Amino acid sequence: MSQHYLLDTNVISHIMQGRDTELLARLTTLPIGQAVLSSVTLAELEDGLHRKGQPPRLRNALTQVLLRMDVLPWDEDVATCYGEFCATLEAQGINLSDFDMMIAAHAVAVDATLVSRDKAFAQVAGVNPRLKLEIW
Repeated sequence: MSQHYLLDTNVISHIMQGRDTELLARLTTLPIGQAVLSSVTLAELEDGLHRKGQPPRLRNALTQVLLRMDVLPWDEDVATCYGEFCATLEAQGINLSDFDMMIAAHAVAVDATLVSRDKAFAQVAGVNPRLKLEIW
């Protein structure tokens, strides 16, 4: 199986803005289907769009992203991984937002590399080696 990259909400936001040419160029080097997003990320993006009054430019940008990337569903396996993941991290004194914990657990559950610009995930990867992380 080829490597999959699960893109965090902040990376998808940068893609939607369309101004980060280095990020966009990096994405074009990936074969179709290797960059995916979590249904949790989609929920965060939808929340942000609704809070901003659904600006047409951003709605169109999200539509374009969704045409090119699969959205992975949150399922029972991911939920099980999430419970274990949270307990392990909390025992180490690491607490992220619920959404960040859900996205990180999703990456672990589907054996994908989490791509983020949130450096808080680095402390998670240091404690839980099952989380593969790249900062783009």
